[in-house]
Amino acid sequence: MVLEHLDPVFPSEAYLSQDGDNVRIDTGESRLAQLGYYQELDRSLSVISNFALCFVTVSVLQGITTLYSQGLQYGGPISMIYGWLIASFFTMFVGLSMAEICSSYPTSGGLYYWSAKLAGPSWAPFASWLTCWFNMVGQWANTTSVDFSLAQMVQVIILLSTGGKNGGVFLLMVLIPFVAPKRASVEYISTHFNTDTAVGIQSKPYIFVLGLLMSSYTLAGYDASVHLVEETKSADRNGPKGIISAIVVSFIVGWGYLLGITFAVTDIPHLVNPNNDAGGYAAAQLFYEAFKSRYGSGVGGIICFGVAAVAIFFCGMGTITNNSRMVYAFSRDGAMPYSSVWHKLNKNEVPINAVWLSVAISFVMALTSLLSLVAFQSMVSIATVGINISYVIPIFYRITLGNKTFTRGPFNLGRYGMVVGWIAVMWVAAMTVLFSLPVAYPITRDTFNYTPAAIGGLLILVVSWWVLDARHWFKGPITNIDTTMRTN
Repeated sequence: MVLEHLDPVFPSEAYLSQDGDNVRIDTGESRLAQLGYYQELDRSLSVISNFALCFVTVSVLQGITTLYSQGLQYGGPISMIYGWLIASFFTMFVGLSMAEICSSYPTSGGLYYWSAKLAGPSWAPFASWLTCWFNMVGQWANTTSVDFSLAQMVQVIILLSTGGKNGGVFLLMVLIPFVAPKRASVEYISTHFNTDTAVGIQSKPYIFVLGLLMSSYTLAGYDASVHLVEETKSADRNGPKGIISAIVVSFIVGWGYLLGITFAVTDIPHLVNPNNDAGGYAAAQLFYEAFKSRYGSGVGGIICFGVAAVAIFFCGMGTITNNSRMVYAFSRDGAMPYSSVWHKLNKNEVPINAVWLSVAISFVMALTSLLSLVAFQSMVSIATVGINISYVIPIFYRITLGNKTFTRGPFNLGRYGMVVGWIAVMWVAAMTVLFSLPVAYPITRDTFNYTPAAIGGLLILVVSWWVLDARHWFKGPITNIDTTMRTN
């Protein structure tokens, strides 16, 4: 079997030749062969399907709805509305840089593969190892945080449906600006800066910066397109399109959602008060009161909130998909304990064992919430910061060690690649610092920000494993193409 007519960089088309018969194959598949891998997964996703799965994973409903209380506390309307614009703007730089690299290396679980190829021979194994474990653990923690937020939503639904903490029914979403009998003015939305509930913090710039965290957390997860490229048609082109379109659509939909529900905000301290009907769950209280005030019942809110809950459920399913493809790719290169087990595909060409491993690990992570919500918060920190660090490692190598050797794919940034890359790196570095800052004063056991400890602990664990063991056997991505297959 000979793979013929493959351009050494990027083919516009390729043919699989066997016994003299030429069969056209996908450009993503031919590029995958050039990178050294057989096509094992079912490559059937269109660019729309790739985008849809990525958009579901980002899930603006999940991030905004569950962190709306935090957004109100740290600045309120200004920090959320303008913060969303700022976070979306800089997130696009990260997405563009990732899309350019994805076009060059369209492989499943591609982030660690990118790092290996861009870091150079000396650093490749360690760079690959570090990127993979930060992304994989971050994805597991992200699944944990998403599903835990769903559990909290269900808890609030039950609370309000059975009378509320003080009496009533319930709450949520799209219809709120129309249902609410009282609406905030445009001036309030665009100028009001809340400092009344910022838990002991007086500095307005500091409060605004902390308010960015809601937007940054929500706008993560667009690496889903990367993990699914081996299942996407013409992945060298459509993978990048999935990344960029997911960010753009999430920005538009998310900003509209924020504007819509914030127009119903008139009393921030009341919405975040733990003694209100929803127990301090601001979005729930907002929707509950909107329906209750107009119709005397919150049943409409329950129905709307049920839609959001379903969206969050699918977001959790999307993160499981991401996790399993990362486990599949890493175990394909022999870098996971019992790699042969996690790399195995079922009859539908799905890495089913990797799927169940991801479910099991996320479940175990969630058990920490039974012991301490403070301990559980460290899991959320790993999800937020760990994933972004895994995004930026290959980008950093792309603009430094790999700058001269990087071969651009069909989607590329041309001469702007370096500038976009550096902005992306600086943004993620800044957000990593911001996520590590104290979020309340005075600092106590319950208000301490455990992000530095969580990320530092993960770094120590991954590096120690490398130094003591993995460096002796993990040499970076390996190929699984049959030796009888060659490229011309």
